[in-house]
Amino acid sequence: MWNLASENVMDGAKRLLSKAIAPRYGCAMTEVTELYAARVAEGALHHDAAQEAVLPEFERIRAGVSNPPRRGLFRKPPPPPEGLYLWGGVGRGKSMLMDLFVASLADVPVRRVHFHAFMQEIHAGMHEAREKGTQDALAPVVARVIESVKVLAFDEMQITDITDAMIVGRLFEALFNAGVVVVTTSNRHPDELYKDGLNRQLFLPFIALIKERMVVWEMESATDYRQDRLKGQDVYFTPTGPEARAQIAAIWQDLTGGAAEPLKLHVKGRTVVLPAYRNGIARASFYDLCGRMLGPADYLAVAEAVKVLVLEDIPRLSRNNFNEAKRFVTLIDALYEARVRLICSAAAEPEYLYVEGSGSFEFERTASRLREMQAEGWGE
Repeated sequence: MWNLASENVMDGAKRLLSKAIAPRYGCAMTEVTELYAARVAEGALHHDAAQEAVLPEFERIRAGVSNPPRRGLFRKPPPPPEGLYLWGGVGRGKSMLMDLFVASLADVPVRRVHFHAFMQEIHAGMHEAREKGTQDALAPVVARVIESVKVLAFDEMQITDITDAMIVGRLFEALFNAGVVVVTTSNRHPDELYKDGLNRQLFLPFIALIKERMVVWEMESATDYRQDRLKGQDVYFTPTGPEARAQIAAIWQDLTGGAAEPLKLHVKGRTVVLPAYRNGIARASFYDLCGRMLGPADYLAVAEAVKVLVLEDIPRLSRNNFNEAKRFVTLIDALYEARVRLICSAAAEPEYLYVEGSGSFEFERTASRLREMQAEGWGE
């Protein structure tokens, strides 16, 4: 189940970043500040005071894990550097800075992974351990992580599931005690994690642990770069076909650089697959999400996991695909309530997607929401 060995300690994101960034900027042990300056110089980034302010924190960690102080024969090994909990609004460049940091680590054993996907791997590993009769199912799973990485870089830490909440404290304590350095991005301050969750008092020690072992840094940029990149652009393309596919592909390339991997969300025993995912941006077809037997809990999980969803090939809806239409309505409701940015291609304008059949009248609200979600600034 655990795939770090087969990934040679670097997931697909790091390999892509290393290939793309290292040759251009001499990334072997290159300072994060130098990588950032190089990207600004070439016009790929603009100066941003909030981004630049946190660069020394990334550099502190890079230097600490790349060049640890020499130790004498009878001296204790130096303590690892404190981790970093970087939080702030969406689209501020947190994930981009994480990418630069990971690329700067060269041969340091590191894994960059979406937090939700990592926790699903942990649960799957624990299930496998229980089937083998292991009394403490978490211990062997954590041991494999510790053996494989020196740095864990999590994207988008958020905890809404009680099963995650009940084990994450032990998990992180074991990682910290073994010297693994954790760097994570989040849209929430640590105090807001698992807010109003069941038995939250049992979760509070984990929040204290984060504050003790990680630097908590708020990135207060006034600019939402993700929204800026979509300003003035169409986000609803009709009809479907080669032209719509080309426009969607161009937006996807601009938002993600083309680097993406599948994200698997495990919900109540089911697996929901987003075929392409990168830095909070996911891409899927109508069939991927509405052609399969998914329900409200699945769509809520999608809405929690992504900030931008690219949804392709929405067909005309009628009594002939009534079940798919119902799922689509539920999906749009979940995305709307979570303020997820939607980019899509469809067979017709929203008002003409569902013009006949028993659900056509109720679809008027969905059409209205689809219109509203096209507005500039939606999701801010």
